[in-house]
Amino acid sequence: MTKPVSSASSDQFGPRLAARMANVAPFLAMDVLSAAKTKERAGDSVIHMEIGEPTAAAPRLAREAAQAALALGRIGYTEALGLPSLRAAIAGHYRRLYGRSLAPERIAVTTGSSGGFVLAFLALFEPGARVAIASPGYPAYRNILLALGLEPVPVAADASSGWVMQAETLRSIHAQAPLAGVLTMSPGNPTGTLMGRDALEAVGRTCRELGLWFISDEIYHGLTYETPAETALAFDDDAIIVNSFSKYFCMTGWRVGWLVVPERIVRPIERLAQNLFISPPYLSQVAAEASFGADEELEAIKAGYAANRALLLGELPRIGLDRLAPADGAFYIYADISRFTNDSMDFCRRLLVETGVAATPGLDFDQDQGHRYLRLSFAGSEADCRGTVERLRNWLPHI
Repeated sequence: MTKPVSSASSDQFGPRLAARMANVAPFLAMDVLSAAKTKERAGDSVIHMEIGEPTAAAPRLAREAAQAALALGRIGYTEALGLPSLRAAIAGHYRRLYGRSLAPERIAVTTGSSGGFVLAFLALFEPGARVAIASPGYPAYRNILLALGLEPVPVAADASSGWVMQAETLRSIHAQAPLAGVLTMSPGNPTGTLMGRDALEAVGRTCRELGLWFISDEIYHGLTYETPAETALAFDDDAIIVNSFSKYFCMTGWRVGWLVVPERIVRPIERLAQNLFISPPYLSQVAAEASFGADEELEAIKAGYAANRALLLGELPRIGLDRLAPADGAFYIYADISRFTNDSMDFCRRLLVETGVAATPGLDFDQDQGHRYLRLSFAGSEADCRGTVERLRNWLPHI
């Protein structure tokens, strides 16, 4: 009789995953969402503060444009770099918002900002290249780089550095082992902190002097509450800009974003896009183009975020969460919880189980110091924010 093969021996002798996958961590915010949904299905009350996603619908004009296009019948491919009309509309957006004249040919429409990162990283970096990213920072940066055989290099940012990447730190890191590129995000996730023009320009200047690619993630532009965000294109025409319709435009599930790239890499980006994605989704592109006419609706949604932000910044310090990163933009509060715990994973697990508040542990964003922090998203309703404060107020004294 043939001896059955155990799962262990199958792992040992059968096909294996690529070794680099061992370093690709789960996206903890999505794991928290899954646990929260399970709790909801069991009939429990849950307040979702874990996911960086607007709860508002896509703008009415976007939905109507998609419905009209769908009614015409066939939905096919577009050019790999996107509909020419959408690329022109994005160029117009830069002219109106930043006063920048931008050739539409330099714009590549992508399958969300995630697709943009994959295209940019593949086009710019050789296998094994070192790319500097802020820590704390968006976890997908690290995991996409690792999945592509690149090396993410965390650059610590905390209260002492104003929660933003510093040019002199980059120089020091590059002197120790050469970097190939630098990726910044402003406003940041998870902190919501805005890089001022001087800090952003200093990083761009350092990249030029050291011969590094400079990538600026500007997905939360439009969502600032006191000072407008500055695009890296204002002082560096060679910067790679990544943006999306997901955040300000409330179109997360439509999966449509864009890159702005120097003319010399348009064709390489196009070749990759043709083979990896064929084209961005047609309906999403039609909807995205229409969303540029929805300023009034989108600003009203933003006003709701501003009210939620003011509520949390006022109330959280009163219940013991008084060490917060500057929430200049986006829709996040990044809170130091070290007076209560040194284990943000366990803290967030207990918070969900015992109070029904879903929050993301800081370890999702910072593998070194994230055990001391959690992130709350205020992209939902005012009632959710008030409910979160009340549940925390009643729970924190007893943990």
